[in-house]
Amino acid sequence: MASPDLDPRVERTRAHVLDHARAMLAAGGPSSMTYSALAKQARVTRQTLYRHWPTLEALYVDLVLDRAVREIQSLAGAAGEATTAERLLGAFLHQVGAGMDDPANAGPLMALVAQADHDPASRRALADVVVGIRDELNRLLEPVGVRITSGEYHQLAGPLFFRRFFAREPVTADFVDEVVATWSRHRSAS
Repeated sequence: MASPDLDPRVERTRAHVLDHARAMLAAGGPSSMTYSALAKQARVTRQTLYRHWPTLEALYVDLVLDRAVREIQSLAGAAGEATTAERLLGAFLHQVGAGMDDPANAGPLMALVAQADHDPASRRALADVVVGIRDELNRLLEPVGVRITSGEYHQLAGPLFFRRFFAREPVTADFVDEVVATWSRHRSAS
């Protein structure tokens, strides 16, 4: 993921490559993604790719986190002072659901999931995605005084992933609202 103190030229190159990677994944899925093909498509050297992302898994993490961070930051910008944890979580989970329908986002995530049992780099990359998104969510929730634990994050995001990728059903607004309501009831009972 980008660092706030990156040279603007480096950041432009990074963003340029990520845009091309998203387009390639949307068009051809994870099997279309190689550094040779991406370098040709983005008109950069493979050395540039390896400098930013030493592994394909690192590129996938950056693709997923880049989108998630931008979306969470847009939620933070749109959140008013009178917002609640439930509203922020609902908006966040709606964004997660929308991201699952985007092949450029879902493709790298599912590629990491598919490889995680047999590839330590994919397993670490997947863990980085989970922790990175949860950390950004917690930054979003700071103003309302709520911090989501690892277990709570699994309870919130898990049903969405199951519904979309295993049951192959859409993540609807009503479904997200029920997940948030269940979280709120459990939190109140604790």
